[in-house]
Amino acid sequence: MSAKVDVILGLQWGDEGKGKIVDYLAPQYDIVARFQGGPNAGHTLVFGGKKYVLHTVPSGIFRPELGNVIGNGVVIDPVTLAQELQALDAAGVEWRRRLFVARKAHLILPTHRYLDAASEAAKGKEKIGSTLRGIGPTYMDKTGRNGLRVGDLIHAHFRDKYEQLKAKHLQLLKLYPPVAYDLEAEERRWFESLKWLRTLQIVDSAYLINEALDKGQRVLAEGAQGAMLDIDFGTYPFVTSSNTVSASVCIGLGVSPARIGEVFGIAKAYTTRVGSGPFPTELTDEVGARLQQEGHEFGATTGRPRRCGWLDLVQLRYTAMLNGVTQLVLTKIDVLNSFETIRAATHYRIEGQLTQKVPYDLMDISIEPVWKEFLGWRSSIADVQHYEAFPKELKHYIRAIEEALRVPVTMISTGPERQRLVLAETHSTSSL
Repeated sequence: MSAKVDVILGLQWGDEGKGKIVDYLAPQYDIVARFQGGPNAGHTLVFGGKKYVLHTVPSGIFRPELGNVIGNGVVIDPVTLAQELQALDAAGVEWRRRLFVARKAHLILPTHRYLDAASEAAKGKEKIGSTLRGIGPTYMDKTGRNGLRVGDLIHAHFRDKYEQLKAKHLQLLKLYPPVAYDLEAEERRWFESLKWLRTLQIVDSAYLINEALDKGQRVLAEGAQGAMLDIDFGTYPFVTSSNTVSASVCIGLGVSPARIGEVFGIAKAYTTRVGSGPFPTELTDEVGARLQQEGHEFGATTGRPRRCGWLDLVQLRYTAMLNGVTQLVLTKIDVLNSFETIRAATHYRIEGQLTQKVPYDLMDISIEPVWKEFLGWRSSIADVQHYEAFPKELKHYIRAIEEALRVPVTMISTGPERQRLVLAETHSTSSL
């Protein structure tokens, strides 16, 4: 009997702690596959007293014997990928026989990053908060049918194709004010990094994944960013350049919708956002600053401080619906340990009217969150290993989230370390 592709993705604006959960679930699978995004993602894992950040390589790479696939929906910067592989070597991780790269994945060129920087700088106060990794321009070339793909590396005229695309980019750059960028140095690094890429196992990933499923092997699809950054369903235009919702798994890996199984939705116990864009429950007072400090809320990829706010149940209900979430995972619940009271937005008030729906455009309207207040548990949960041992106030908070989303909470992360994860055994789950 063929197996299913289970999906793990973020339900907020990214940074939900997906990497740790992928790492935990990975031993139950044969393959972990990235299906969209690029090096703008930063998945952080902590174990053995060390911290690791992955940008392109799937988070299953630290589990021996597990296959890891970078799917065709991912855009790859060879420089970033080479750096990650060197770091894995330094950490003693054997990856060469276990890492596969889709032939149809698109390449990020140095001039893509150049365009990204110039475009963002030209926006001034209207900038969208790009990570400046060249993601947007690369996806634009992909949809514009101009892009270079991993499979082109073995093409006899690869260098000619590169120069043609570079020339197009240099023409576009004339539309923008000049920005500081050493193109010659960046090109040297890029071509040097291609040596690493050419040594990898380059595959037709759709066949690899489907044949694995036909053999009964289990696949875990790992999303990047978060559902509220989806190009179609997120807070446009302050979004990423790919589809981050579960439907993107089918496109980014080449599998039928009928092959999707469990959908693990990851959400922080509060809300954060990096960069510009609407954020209805943002706290700009001392409480927001306290959440930022307690949660160490600084971007894994950019180092930028994250904006912080209370949990937004209106937003989470929306993304749970979009993704068909079957199991909810709460992370960073320990950040709330010392708070006397905790809030969550149950509705939005817009022009005097209550709603539980996310509006079309959050930028040009005034949204007043309607809060529900919860008592804090005011104690450490670091040593809690079983759901029933949680303080009653915490269990009340979790139940309220489940009722609002109509999805069971099956895992609660109580700290960044691999072992700090509590299973909600009161719920029956098909994958744990």
